[in-house]
Amino acid sequence: MATSTRPASDHPDGGGSEGPRRSEARERLLSTASALFYREGIRAVGVERILAEAPATRATFYRHFPSKEDLVVAYLYGVDTAIRAGVQAAKEAAPSPADALRAIGTAVADDLTTPEFRGCAFLKAAAEYPDPDDRVHQVVIEHRTWYVTTLAELFAQVFGTSPRRPDPQHAARHFVMMRDGAMSGAHLDGVDSVAAAFRRGVEGLLTVLH
Repeated sequence: MATSTRPASDHPDGGGSEGPRRSEARERLLSTASALFYREGIRAVGVERILAEAPATRATFYRHFPSKEDLVVAYLYGVDTAIRAGVQAAKEAAPSPADALRAIGTAVADDLTTPEFRGCAFLKAAAEYPDPDDRVHQVVIEHRTWYVTTLAELFAQVFGTSPRRPDPQHAARHFVMMRDGAMSGAHLDGVDSVAAAFRRGVEGLLTVLH
């Protein structure tokens, strides 16, 4: 399950109200930009660099993406699409909601160990676009809202109607907090130990009633 690094086809609304105009050139531009944005940072990569590596002409670029911001939004929606697909696959394959949460957590931990891992695409984008009114920042918030809501729904099923039932929303936010920390600190504190600690934390959320 992709969690942070492998963009899929971008969100159907990523190219405007009529949807993105798909073509081989558009997909090549988006794929090239996505890899560069994730590896080097969004603001560090200019349009000319993308055009040189795609390769494509400036006219082709602006025919598909009216601005660099439109390209950044398409990049983030691509990551969002991949994560949603992975989470859905985990839910469908798991024999129980608890196992679905374990599978989602395992995918996060496994992502930390991949050679291309450079952190969470959404956290990195939010750091570069901190203004809450910015369209890029709003895409990040949209993704995180969906992620927390999805986790909370699973935790609600796990906790059931126990009289000591924890708040599923609190558990979901705890999960995301641990995920954010793991993705931010894996390369500083040791990928293997951070991944193992994250897995233990997820198991704790599933077995300890707060």
